[in-house]
Amino acid sequence: MNTFERNAAAILVGVLWVAGVAQAGELKGKVSAAGLKSAENIAVYIDTIPGKKFDHPAQHAAVDQRNMLFVPHTLVVLRGTTVDFLNGDTVAHNVFWPSISGNKALRHNMTIVSPTQKKSFEFSDVGTAQLLCNLHPEMIGYIVVVPTPYFALTGPDGSFSIKDVPAGTYTLKTWSEDGKPTTQSITVGDSTTSVDPAVKK
Repeated sequence: MNTFERNAAAILVGVLWVAGVAQAGELKGKVSAAGLKSAENIAVYIDTIPGKKFDHPAQHAAVDQRNMLFVPHTLVVLRGTTVDFLNGDTVAHNVFWPSISGNKALRHNMTIVSPTQKKSFEFSDVGTAQLLCNLHPEMIGYIVVVPTPYFALTGPDGSFSIKDVPAGTYTLKTWSEDGKPTTQSITVGDSTTSVDPAVKK
């Protein structure tokens, strides 16, 4: 390839990259949570996109156990993500989930996670795993496994932002610990699209 061809190829790649960026927008809004304890820690995500598959993330996510709590309390990950379970406490814990979204065939027990130890698990099934500890029954956490990388977790006031969403029409879903899941159709443009899901008890 001569210099002219290399330059032409570089320009073409740049144009395609800019075009791809221009066709992606931001989805943002605020979840209302009537009757719920809080509007915080609600998962907001775009559901399966027909004909579109996403690679398993190379980067691991992490859940720590500190002060007898799962930290973070709720974690949202793309299907195929490996989650590292840490133990920042001075006592042993075990981590298990009795099902994923009610499917008991997907239950898993990681046995004992000693202080400073790490154990890992790849979440390959979409759904919600309720994290528990046999040794400390007051400990509860959640991992929400979603089918696309377009997701967010709400802040204390229910606000969220999902960036770099390709323009198109999708199904937007929510999940919360103590509210009913919601589903709605949305259309995302190449700028900012606002949506305010309403989650009820």
